[in-house]
Amino acid sequence: MFTGIVEEVGVVVGVEPRGNLTRLTMRARQVLADAQLGDSIAHNGVCLTIAELVPPLYGCDVMGETLAVTTLGALRPGSRVNLERALAAGGRFGGHFVQGHVDAVGTVAAIRRDAQWVTFELGAPADLLALVVAKGSIAVDGISLTVVARTPAGFTVSLIPHTLAQTTLGDRRVGDRVNLEADILAKYVAAALHATNADAHAAPAAGTMSWQWLAEQGFGAAE
Repeated sequence: MFTGIVEEVGVVVGVEPRGNLTRLTMRARQVLADAQLGDSIAHNGVCLTIAELVPPLYGCDVMGETLAVTTLGALRPGSRVNLERALAAGGRFGGHFVQGHVDAVGTVAAIRRDAQWVTFELGAPADLLALVVAKGSIAVDGISLTVVARTPAGFTVSLIPHTLAQTTLGDRRVGDRVNLEADILAKYVAAALHATNADAHAAPAAGTMSWQWLAEQGFGAAE
């Protein structure tokens, strides 16, 4: 579990295919201060496990599926990556609950620069947008952000200069792809409502069908 508060921006130094896996080698310092083999680190919002550790370098093995459904497949030596260690029990909680499991890849549709902040408009798939609400939380490339507003095909977020300077969002341009993870609370609520709705319309067990049940499904008045 993570919080979406980026600790540092690391740099990719190697991308090595190894059969069904790809070894991603990174250079970092802060996230390696107390790191051990097997620890979890979020990379642009994707949770990966440390498989090799020789500070200031470390390596993570990434499955092909992860490369295909996130932006990690586009990383090359020299790419900058948002890094965050997993939340320690009793640690300071500054963002929102982030799992490190990307729900979708969005696209930077527009960037509007104002005097004190920058507004990003992000395009996103409809199934993810169903979980997005104004003033709610969302992780963009592993960064905990507050949704300003919904748009017909996405949503907007506003970024202060500190966030732009301390994360990779300051590098982003229109057309760039970003990893998106919806708020876990929204996903649980949506799943519960779906299950409740499905149960309400499910056919009764064999031998228990009644006129009342038929009426509730719109098949005439109950008797």
